[in-house]
Amino acid sequence: MADPAAHDPAAVARVSGPASLSLEERAGRLALAAVVLGSAAVFLDSTVITVALPAIATDLGADVADQQWVANSYMVTLSALLLFGGRLGDRFGRRRMYLWGLGAFVVTAGLAAFAPTIEVLIAARALQGVGGALLTPGSLSIIQASFRRHDRARAIGLWTALSGATTAGGPVAGGWLTDQFGWRSVFVLLVVLGIGAFVLAVRAVPESRDRAAAGRVDVAGAVLAGVALAALSWGLTTAGDRGGFPPEVLAAIGVAIVAVVAFVATERRVQDPLLPPELGANRPLVVVNGLTFVVYGALGGMSFLLTLYLQNALGYSAAAAGAASLPMIVLMVVGSPRMGEVARRSGPRRPLVAGSVLMAVGMLLLSFLSPGDSYLVGVLPGVAVFGVGLMFLVAPVTASALAVVDDDHAGLASGLNNAVARTAQLLVVAVLPLAVGLSGDDFADPATFRVGYALALRLTAGLAAVGAVIAFTLLDDDTIDLGRDD
Repeated sequence: MADPAAHDPAAVARVSGPASLSLEERAGRLALAAVVLGSAAVFLDSTVITVALPAIATDLGADVADQQWVANSYMVTLSALLLFGGRLGDRFGRRRMYLWGLGAFVVTAGLAAFAPTIEVLIAARALQGVGGALLTPGSLSIIQASFRRHDRARAIGLWTALSGATTAGGPVAGGWLTDQFGWRSVFVLLVVLGIGAFVLAVRAVPESRDRAAAGRVDVAGAVLAGVALAALSWGLTTAGDRGGFPPEVLAAIGVAIVAVVAFVATERRVQDPLLPPELGANRPLVVVNGLTFVVYGALGGMSFLLTLYLQNALGYSAAAAGAASLPMIVLMVVGSPRMGEVARRSGPRRPLVAGSVLMAVGMLLLSFLSPGDSYLVGVLPGVAVFGVGLMFLVAPVTASALAVVDDDHAGLASGLNNAVARTAQLLVVAVLPLAVGLSGDDFADPATFRVGYALALRLTAGLAAVGAVIAFTLLDDDTIDLGRDD
């Protein structure tokens, strides 16, 4: 396949040029639309499939474990390779990697749409994650490297709002498409979105890269990171299903530990490591990504259990359970761009503290949800408070993660922050049921599920509260410049 950027002299001329795009100009708005649409397709893919799993199981004869891996195979490869994708963008061109990622994503979504067996579908989903890992860090690093500093926080706020809306709206869209046209139509939608993003990106996105990048690409580090995450997620998910740690689970966790040790040794030895050791000395980067880990872990755990609880304990349909999150979508779309601008003007610390606290309060409210409660009394207050917390938090934390490194390393920063967020969600979803004693048929028993669900949401609220403590005690607005006015 030819390089998508090779026949665009204007893009080549703009490689590593000054960040000049503005949201006030049509070129800037088109570039932002291109990266938002591609990111939206990736994030939508992580949620739109959940409500289609029963239909997939019926059509392809899949058991419970197969259904889990239809979802998890995508998340494992996406999470494991995000950092690698970011490094490739810095090295070979962010626009180039974004287009390559979109191409891979579209092709593999098409393969999933026509998968004849569950094994082919799982493999296609894993390959989709590879494409997503190439394009997702590129989308944010393109904003960081190509937009004027004054516009970056607002652009990231818009990216957050629109990408987040598609993520939250995934269960709604997936339920409707599955009911009307069958589960394969879910992947057809992803193909359409990916093609649209590709066309826009070819026309509007400038090229940029790290001008000082040199040395061989750290393939060994990427492979070891992928092995570690895949083995750990499989082990923890299997432990949750079986309610314990049989030998194969302990073996998988052992493989993950060995891979992590080997990864650390490799990163110290190679010339251009996937995760440069000196990043550990960048205190703001460490703090922001630590905050990202706990709050996104809380978000992933809450979202997973709430959707199941609404269906299994409160009798919601799949589409209705997805629609329950609509207030969060509205709040994200309306408020995130504004919060990006607030963080730019005043610094990110206060929005991050407030967002983490509100997320924790929303989870606590939802932990009291019981069978028989109405949506207006039992669900809406917690969802609304949680949504306000997300509105305060997501754009500032994303903008901060990019702002604490220089623009030449925007892909690295974006890949790292996205990898931290997705890994946290994957691990918390795997660990949380085990931590509260839920496994197997417990999810189908409303009384048993109620006890575990309540405890689990209080644990996720505790994680969000830890995020507030991190932001309040360790973040310093003076060390994170989001382009505020002098």
